[in-house]
Amino acid sequence: MAVLYDDNDDELLPWLKLIKKALDDFYLVNNNIDNENQTENARKLDELSSDCWMTFKHNAHYKDDIRFLKICLLYVIIILSALREISLCLLLHSPIFTSLGGEKDYEKVYREIEDNEICIGHSSLYEWYALFLEAQGELKEANVVYQIGISRNAEPLGMLKGAQSLFIQRMQERVNNASCLMKEFVWVDDMKQKLHADAGEFTETGNCCINPWSPATIEDLFQKIAKKLAKYDGYRSFNKAYPGKVALSTLPNTSRNKIIEIGGMKYHIKGCAGQGGFAKVYKGYADINPDELVALKVQKPPFPWEFYMYRQLDQRIPDQKRSNFGVAQRMQAYSDYSILVCDYLSNGTLQDTINSYVVTGKFMEEVLCIYYTIEMLRMLETLHGVGIIHGDFKPDNLLVRYARNGLTEDGFYDRSGPWSDQGLCLVDWGRAIDLHLFPHNTEFKGDCRTSGFRCVEMREDKPWKFQVDRYGLCVIAHMMLHGSYMEIEKKASNDGYVYQPKASFKRYWKVDLWKNFFTKLLNNSSDEDDISLLRNLRESFEDYIRSEPNLLKNMRELLTKQKASLCG
Repeated sequence: MAVLYDDNDDELLPWLKLIKKALDDFYLVNNNIDNENQTENARKLDELSSDCWMTFKHNAHYKDDIRFLKICLLYVIIILSALREISLCLLLHSPIFTSLGGEKDYEKVYREIEDNEICIGHSSLYEWYALFLEAQGELKEANVVYQIGISRNAEPLGMLKGAQSLFIQRMQERVNNASCLMKEFVWVDDMKQKLHADAGEFTETGNCCINPWSPATIEDLFQKIAKKLAKYDGYRSFNKAYPGKVALSTLPNTSRNKIIEIGGMKYHIKGCAGQGGFAKVYKGYADINPDELVALKVQKPPFPWEFYMYRQLDQRIPDQKRSNFGVAQRMQAYSDYSILVCDYLSNGTLQDTINSYVVTGKFMEEVLCIYYTIEMLRMLETLHGVGIIHGDFKPDNLLVRYARNGLTEDGFYDRSGPWSDQGLCLVDWGRAIDLHLFPHNTEFKGDCRTSGFRCVEMREDKPWKFQVDRYGLCVIAHMMLHGSYMEIEKKASNDGYVYQPKASFKRYWKVDLWKNFFTKLLNNSSDEDDISLLRNLRESFEDYIRSEPNLLKNMRELLTKQKASLCG
């Protein structure tokens, strides 16, 4: 539908006026029970709302404009609810609802709003989606949405908390009226009036099954670790907003020569090193040590969990392996932001290394694929062995480390000499899972929602544990070999079926080795033998290197060449 813009700079205003008029017409017809024009008016609303969504969803100028959120997703609900003439159920089956993707695609629209960060600071977004989920009977998911909005301090926060309180009251009434619903909820704090959705269920085998990333679980975990966290060296928490002279919200991606004040120390920003949904990572240096670069992760809302995980790594990982898992120096947590200071590695990520081949139309040499696969197997073997799951195992989170001195063929298998400085460093522990905080038989549910890295169990809504990291390892190995994300398929076998990558192996690769690697990692549902599984696969690759004397020499030469190419 063509829209003529006003003379002013507000491109959204003409759409707002047209939709307001269409709503008035729609309500007038429905109020007079005039069925003849209902279809036409509904079609106009359908077309306008859909066209407006497609026109402005990528427009950064309107991403925090509450009018846009109302136009696309809430406007009809707010107006019709205020008039109390049409039920929510009727609305959800109206042409307007269909224009946003229909019932099956409603979550997709919500995720797109999240991805584009449209009005994520407004409580209306979370109230709208939670109401929809409640109407669909997805009660635990609805409570999670309320918790997400509250954790982000969405405004007005009091209204959002009030909406959640009313939701909990409705759920309490349902529980009181139908005892069979009790299994859908877990009540904590001595049966206080607080619903902790996704806090725990039990599988058919009797194992406890928990969503480790739900707001309710995270809240419970923070309560468990609060005293321990407060005592950690380098951690400070304040019940006030960040007091620095430079507002953290004003730091753009290209910030240079800005100064962030953290606990009496001044850090000079040299540039943005990375960005996620709720955090930005800057490289800089402190006044007291200008020759040592650090990474500063600025996150809103504050999230001390990652610092807790770094301190757990300090305590559990042996010294000779500690450099594989990143180091946190300190954290300052305020009421609005947290700032995490970590060691900075300047060699880029494994994703950068993979991309350096993709952009030239080439593929990483198989011996290098084997080397990095051995490194990752060893890394997960160590990590899982001390009761930690990373939860976000992907090449963006693997920093490349190069030896200071030239590599020799000695020391490769026991990682001694220059090889101790060579390899990978796993960072970004915000989604990590500390198994020591859960019962021994705990399994997990919940979706990481990272495209390309959702393990089989997540896709099939089955419990998982170490599979989330093992699947990430398979995807990374596939990216190194093929230069693309992994797609999997079911193939018939003697035991029913197995999952395998769709892409074929090149005939000159060590096909049997790779087939065994992918088959074992994609189809092992047991977690009891996770460590031995990872160790056996690592040793199979190492045995192959031993069997071909020239492979280690080629590996060493290619790593030296790679360092010169990517690091100058």
